[in-house]
Amino acid sequence: MIRAAAGGVTLAVRAQPGAKKTGVIGTYGEGAAAQLKIGVQAPAIEGRANSALVSYLAELFGLPKNCVELISGELSRSKVFLLRGVTLDQVETLLAEWT
Repeated sequence: MIRAAAGGVTLAVRAQPGAKKTGVIGTYGEGAAAQLKIGVQAPAIEGRANSALVSYLAELFGLPKNCVELISGELSRSKVFLLRGVTLDQVETLLAEWT
């Protein structure tokens, strides 16, 4: 789900666009293939869900939006984000509260 990367951490996310509210739902999958499941209020049209995910992750981890980058999965529900300026320990600690 999370891995250390140059300059930050990568986070695997499973998006659920069109949710009633934006927020962490839980995890999707198991083991090394596990992803953080996040419901997104925005529809998956014209990149709106991706933008909403960037904003939500920035808020969740206390980062500026320009420190959250979608690096794969632009047209898929399974996405990988690069979070710059946080450590693996910081992300693991915060995610432990949500999952």
